[in-house]
Amino acid sequence: MDRLRIAMLASISWRVPPRHYGPWEWVTSLLTEGLVARGVDVTLFATGNSKTAAKLHSVCPHPYSEDPEIDAKVCECLHISEVFEHADEFDIIHNQFDFLPLTYSGLVRTPLLTTIHGFSSPKILPVYEKYNHRSHYVSISDADRNPNLDYIATIYHGIPVEDYPFCDDPDDYLLFLGRIHPDKGTHDAIEVAQRTGLPLIIAGIVQDEDYFNEMVAPYIDGDQIRYIGPVGMPEKGELLGHARALLHLINFDEPFGLSVVEAMACGTPVIAIDRGSMPELIRDTKTGFLVANTDKAVDSVSRIDRIDRNACRAWVEERFTRERMVKEYLQVYEMILNQEGMHGKS
Repeated sequence: MDRLRIAMLASISWRVPPRHYGPWEWVTSLLTEGLVARGVDVTLFATGNSKTAAKLHSVCPHPYSEDPEIDAKVCECLHISEVFEHADEFDIIHNQFDFLPLTYSGLVRTPLLTTIHGFSSPKILPVYEKYNHRSHYVSISDADRNPNLDYIATIYHGIPVEDYPFCDDPDDYLLFLGRIHPDKGTHDAIEVAQRTGLPLIIAGIVQDEDYFNEMVAPYIDGDQIRYIGPVGMPEKGELLGHARALLHLINFDEPFGLSVVEAMACGTPVIAIDRGSMPELIRDTKTGFLVANTDKAVDSVSRIDRIDRNACRAWVEERFTRERMVKEYLQVYEMILNQEGMHGKS
């Protein structure tokens, strides 16, 4: 039997894998490389500077978030159209690019699977609703499912746990890791650090300049509150592993939260606002604390040493590995081919 042929359509905001920030591109890379290792014939549609063991197909040399001279919409149109113009070369097109590729799906016979990495706005929902019965959707958490849509599966992101160094003897600092934006609660993490007297390291890209200048920058003193910018591996693993706790004080219903899983993989417990997918990622009082507000977060810091860091690592090994993610996507591909009457590829 022929090998299963997958067209993996990545976002082109960042390269695959990203140098530091780029969660969609990071997950796309992890899945792509995992599939290739399992013998799947994958063609990755991504930026030309991407790194992969799959076949790389690109029309945009560089990601638009790294090059201000690039017109993002022009590149996106060229990029998406390219995969659909080659649709008959593949058994499945796996869309990791959000809603726009759905509008091409009625023009080709190749089945389209879309991993929905969250809804940036309710305004994009009509596109998903229109193609609900022509396409296949995977949610990245049960919390992020929309009642108006049908899903073929929920598949949690998985990480290469072996790449994350376990640390059982952390330093005495708190960590904020993520994009600096009001949704992510950077200012709330600062408040918790100030009230507990512990140092806070802030790492991540500045996504909202006004918010950073007004709510974050005035408190950065280089001593108790430090900002170190975005970090990639292996620095990220060291930073996560040596933190006493990761503060994830979100102000929105987050669809997943890779940094939460990455922290626990290093043995670091997470203090998170109890919203969105957090109850699916964190075992309350076992791998961290789910809290209602900053007052409760402050209280949780004093109890953080009660968390068994080995239990944090074991939880990720049980639930959030790349191998599990790859296996579940292969099962979904098989389901789609069976539904579409195309069974026989392997």
